[in-house]
Amino acid sequence: MKILVIGGSGLIGTKVVTALRQKGHQVIAASPSTGINTITGEGLAAATKDTDIVIDLANSPSFEDNAVMEFFQTAGRNLLGAEISAGVKHHVALSIVGVDIMQNIGYMRAKMAQEELIKQSGVPYTIIRSTQFFEFIAGIANQATQGNEVHLSDVKFQPIASDDVARFVAQYALAAPLNGHVEIAGPDRFDMFEVADRYLKYINDPRKVIANGKPEYFGGAVTHTALVPAGHAELGAISFEKWLSTQLQSA
Repeated sequence: MKILVIGGSGLIGTKVVTALRQKGHQVIAASPSTGINTITGEGLAAATKDTDIVIDLANSPSFEDNAVMEFFQTAGRNLLGAEISAGVKHHVALSIVGVDIMQNIGYMRAKMAQEELIKQSGVPYTIIRSTQFFEFIAGIANQATQGNEVHLSDVKFQPIASDDVARFVAQYALAAPLNGHVEIAGPDRFDMFEVADRYLKYINDPRKVIANGKPEYFGGAVTHTALVPAGHAELGAISFEKWLSTQLQSA
C-alpha cells in the first residue's frame, strides 16, 4: 500500500516510516523540507494521489494559544481536503489522552479542533490518543526547574516509550478504520513528580524534585487523573526502567 506520513521526520514519524517500510509498504515521509507542506498546501495533491493511508503526526512549531489553533485547523483542512480529492481510504492521527477534559488549555483546545475536523471530514479515520512520552520527561523537568529545585505536580502520569507509540500507530494504520478513537499508555502509573525524580536520580542529576501539590499541566489546572486513561487502554511493552537503561546505553 501507499502510505503518506505527515511529520515523517519527527520522533514518532521516523520510527513509523521505518516500521511500515520493513513491512513492504511504499511510504512517503512528508515534511516541509521534502516539499510537502500542510500549512501552505504545497505538494499535498501529488503526495496524496493514489495514497491508501495518511498518518498525521505533525506538531505545531509554536504552543502559543492562537498559533497552535491556527496550525492544527489550517493543516487539518488542507490535508483532509487533499485526501477527499484523492480518495484516501484511512486517515490516522495521533492525539492526547484526556484532551477532551482539558479544554481550559490552549494546546488541548487545538488538538480537539483537529479531532473534530477529522470526524466531520467523511474520510474513514482512526484517532490514537496517547499519554505523554518517556522522552518528554527531561523537558518537563527543565521547564519546572527553579534554581536547583524542580517543582512538579502530583497528577497521575502514565508515560509511554516512543517505540511503543510508533508500533501502535503502524498497527492501527494497517487495520480497518475505527471511525473513533483508541487510547494507548505506558505499562506503569506514577505521580508526575515521582517519575521526574527517578529519572534525574538515574542520570545522576543533582536537582531536587519538590511535589508542589498543584494539579496542572501546560500551565493549566487539571484533575489528578486527566493525563491517564479513564477506561481501557492498550499498554506499551517497554517499562520505565527498561527505557531508562536503553537511554543510558545509547548516550
